[in-house]
Amino acid sequence: MSIPLFVSDRPGPQITTRRLSVGCLIFFQMDQIDFTGPFEVLSRMPDTAVQIVGKEVAPVRDVQGLRLMPDVSIAEAETFDVLLVPGGYGQQELMHDEDVLALIRRHVHTGRLLFSVCTGALLCSAAGVLTGRQVTTHWAARHLMPYYGAVLVDARVVVDGNIISAAGVTAGLDAALVAVSLLRGEAAAQEIQLAIEYAPNPVFHRGTPDSVPAEVLQSFQRKYHSVGAAREAEAIRHAANSTRPQFR
Repeated sequence: MSIPLFVSDRPGPQITTRRLSVGCLIFFQMDQIDFTGPFEVLSRMPDTAVQIVGKEVAPVRDVQGLRLMPDVSIAEAETFDVLLVPGGYGQQELMHDEDVLALIRRHVHTGRLLFSVCTGALLCSAAGVLTGRQVTTHWAARHLMPYYGAVLVDARVVVDGNIISAAGVTAGLDAALVAVSLLRGEAAAQEIQLAIEYAPNPVFHRGTPDSVPAEVLQSFQRKYHSVGAAREAEAIRHAANSTRPQFR
């Protein structure tokens, strides 16, 4: 079973009282809860402004059809203190999108906090910012991370310096609370958790592949096969074309 939180020895963000800015990337066929879960937490962080960023200032629909609207385009986006990169099936179409990849690279190079959720880690990997970094992602994509030179950690949330990564989908809520604790202190994170009554007590304890009946896992794998195969092919292609060592 994954551990709840892993924090590396790399120096990370410091608690601050100054005003903070958060940018949340959205895109077609993303998984909205990768964004809306962390948004619920980060938007409550004291003295913080949140902007929604899209390739264009035009509505997009998530993988289930929810309509989302950016505030600014990537070209108009400022430099944020935190950049949130969600995942979802639409991530695959952006793996060679230079506008998106350059946004991620520029942000990481400032030393500010990058926050990936689920397969947003694959987008960050395509941008080349996870090489040698300790990360997590959705369980169905974890085996792909070494192709990008990342160091996989079996944890729900991983903090490695200025990079926070969350495992699949709902783990973004946990990672967002960790981000608040790093930037504003544990009391601020705890108050937000209380306000949103985030006290997980699921009716079904079936959120990991080792906890479900075989037929449930097989049903998921059939539905996921095409996107999983595309993601694996892209990871293999990336590793084959890379000049750096892949497996660390």
